[in-house]
Amino acid sequence: MTANLSETLTLLLIEDDDGDAFLVEELLKQAVAPPKIFRARSLEEAKSKLTADIQCVLVDLSLPDASHLEALEEVLALAPHTAVLVLTGLRDVHVGVSAVQSGAQDYLVKQDIDARLLARSIRYAMERKRADLAHVRLVQAELTAKENARLESALLPGPLLRTQAIEHLTRYLPGSGGTLAGDFFDTVQTPDGAVHVVVGDVCGHGPDEAALGVALRIAWRSLVLAGQTGDTLLRTLDLLLRAERKAPEIFTTLCTATISPDLSHARMRVVGHPPPVLVRDGVIEVVDGTPSGPPLGIFPDAEWRMIDVPLGLEWTMMLYTDGLIEAAAGEREELLGVEGLVDLVRRQGGVDLDRLITHVGTLSDDLAVVLLRRRSS
Repeated sequence: MTANLSETLTLLLIEDDDGDAFLVEELLKQAVAPPKIFRARSLEEAKSKLTADIQCVLVDLSLPDASHLEALEEVLALAPHTAVLVLTGLRDVHVGVSAVQSGAQDYLVKQDIDARLLARSIRYAMERKRADLAHVRLVQAELTAKENARLESALLPGPLLRTQAIEHLTRYLPGSGGTLAGDFFDTVQTPDGAVHVVVGDVCGHGPDEAALGVALRIAWRSLVLAGQTGDTLLRTLDLLLRAERKAPEIFTTLCTATISPDLSHARMRVVGHPPPVLVRDGVIEVVDGTPSGPPLGIFPDAEWRMIDVPLGLEWTMMLYTDGLIEAAAGEREELLGVEGLVDLVRRQGGVDLDRLITHVGTLSDDLAVVLLRRRSS
């Protein structure tokens, strides 16, 4: 809030000396709009009066139950978002300087106070506090942005593809809350020519979930490059999830596909995840027979059925997280859903990621999409 003593402010004066308190109160009565003043004679009494309505605290550093910077530290801890103006005696000027260095917005020597100086100091203290808080928020936002960028880079890597026969496209959009979630994807081609792709989603939002998504994504890539696929891969990821998650209720859904070296066939496991969308010979549909089994992290003895998917010579495969089908779409902003997604792809004549995402409205969750396309020519 912008400080202005032409507005009615609410102040807390922490002063045990009646004469000094009377002087401050009388000087403040000369303001254009005299502030509402609460007084506390000790730090203990101040604790019950330091409410959210207090816009500035005037505190004497010589109190019966706290002295010098001890009193200031207590006030700053009790009211971290409130401006603090320190009152000192003539002999304690050095203490006032130390108080500002410790977090107070300004200090006044009692013997030098007049009405104009007091009003200006309160105004300055509130403005400086506002600026300090804005600076803290800016620094925190910058740190969060840098951390999100690092996490996104680890969650959403570039593909390890050698073949030029497949077009590979990805898209990622954060949800409306702006908090990074645990959506991840990866694509790897192994030495035998097979192409492996995964899209996953750790339930929840925040850095812990994102970090868990990074761990699962890196583990998936490592296992695939080591030649581990199928149930062995999923069981290993399940064990890792259980070991790394912060709470037992956290689970992960994912979809994996292994495309044969001749690019004509795929083996999929849809692990509690939305089914992929396929376009084969002009027919747009979702993968039949899904899901393969429950999400990771729920049943320790879970098994996941493999789904055989003939692809042919020309095809498009889209794997995505539920942020896409849970987005509000259309004029009524109804949830898109799997059927709505398929209908939208049909109306657009195929999968065009940019047009598809443009059509999607408000995102309630992160959206991650991987599209693989093979053309016959």
